[in-house]
Amino acid sequence: MKVLITGGAGFIGSTIASACQDEGIEPILLDNLSTGRPEFTAGRTLYQGDIADGDLIDRIFHDHPDIHAVINCAARIVVPESVADPLGYYDANVTKGLALVTHLLRNGCHRLVFSGSAAIYDSGQAITEDAPLKPLSPYARTKAAFEGALEDITGGTDLRVVTLRYFNPIGADPKLRTGLQTTKPTHALGVMIDRYGAGEPFPVTGTDWPTRDGSGIRDYVHVWDLAAAHIAAVRHFDTVVSGDQPHYLPINLGSGNGTTVFELIKAFEDVTGEPLAHHLTSARPGDNAGAYPAIDRAHALLGWTPAHTLQEGIAAALEWNAKRNTILKDE
Repeated sequence: MKVLITGGAGFIGSTIASACQDEGIEPILLDNLSTGRPEFTAGRTLYQGDIADGDLIDRIFHDHPDIHAVINCAARIVVPESVADPLGYYDANVTKGLALVTHLLRNGCHRLVFSGSAAIYDSGQAITEDAPLKPLSPYARTKAAFEGALEDITGGTDLRVVTLRYFNPIGADPKLRTGLQTTKPTHALGVMIDRYGAGEPFPVTGTDWPTRDGSGIRDYVHVWDLAAAHIAAVRHFDTVVSGDQPHYLPINLGSGNGTTVFELIKAFEDVTGEPLAHHLTSARPGDNAGAYPAIDRAHALLGWTPAHTLQEGIAAALEWNAKRNTILKDE
């Protein structure tokens, strides 16, 4: 089996490609390398270019007419950047995504697994796929807008879509073929690793949220578990979105119970064997209690549950962070 992975040189896409290879699936990568890394494409078929380039998509399907499905991981994802450049985000995440769909349909490809985002939900705990959407940033709104378009398109074409919604991927490929390429991640664990390495205290922003210990709650899932979920979506695709089944199906991925900031600190200390210096601060403007999704649908339809613990994700992230600069050659 072959799958086309757009954004296949990025953190998520390249890790899915690694998992595909381990499962006997041949990944075909499409990436413009604007943020993806050429090191992540070694030994893999790469087409460098834009997902909106119809001629390139046609060439890929001419070269590989046996592509079974497409996993679309191509997107711009930095929330503050989306606030500064909303037009660029709508162009990359919506306009070009729609162009990709047009090119896929023209080439007779009707199976699309979309790497979505649980950031489209309102804050809350154990959020189901049927919960109302409340995207709060231009980034999140582009993801919600594209999801809406995909659902409409499946109603009037042969396109079928499984969308996987998740929050913060952590960890790395267990064989360290791929990992987080940025040196300055903005999620809590990334900041924690940075502060730990610099010997600086980690800030806990707000301690009176309506959570089990008062600190904000977020969701973290090992990137290797995410890769497994994408493969499961490809393997179960025709069962869950074909025939009499819905033609568009969102599925949450996550831990199933979320992680508070204090729990993240404790897990980090479990891994390092050292206390993590931290200090309590007031909540920042725009902060909220946080959210995590329910994952019952993923288990029922894909047979998927996370296999890796939070501690394993932290340990993998620390291992990758220690070796990143020997694997990626930054200029």
